[in-house]
Amino acid sequence: MRKLLLLLALCLALPLQAAEEYKEIGWEALVPKGWDPTQDLKALLNSGKLQDSDPRAMEALEKMKALWDSAPTEPSLAGLRVRLPGFAIPLEAKADKVSEFLLVPYFGACIHSPPPPANQIIHAVSTKPLKGMRSMDAIWVHGTLSLQRADTPWGKAGYRLAVDKIAPYEEAKKK
Repeated sequence: MRKLLLLLALCLALPLQAAEEYKEIGWEALVPKGWDPTQDLKALLNSGKLQDSDPRAMEALEKMKALWDSAPTEPSLAGLRVRLPGFAIPLEAKADKVSEFLLVPYFGACIHSPPPPANQIIHAVSTKPLKGMRSMDAIWVHGTLSLQRADTPWGKAGYRLAVDKIAPYEEAKKK
């Protein structure tokens, strides 16, 4: 009887353990294979040195911004439970609690111009407010990814993440 109860307990515990697992991904996974945002601009940029005031430089900047704002997302990631490191940019804060933030791949992204491509900005939303988050905190975020775009004051996000939990970023210790 004890063995049967133990077997039953193990069978019930395995789905619970699997439900807590997240696939760790890097920022490169968010970019579809073959997407090259500079392809259309290479001829213009390689045509010689451009001064900031050159109309061709302004044209290139506008083209780049349009390409980055409409950057494609990776369809295979839709609905995936992921774990991803990045830097937080709070969007909605009440007192010291944040329920919406952008997750970006490098320090200073979105604060300096231009912002990264849309497929390198994640609009993260938490149903329970997160305490103590500051701009550019390095964090690990766990949640479910979707291909939902968002237009924010800091840039256009190509992904949305339903946040399950966050943790301070710590590099894995090397053996």
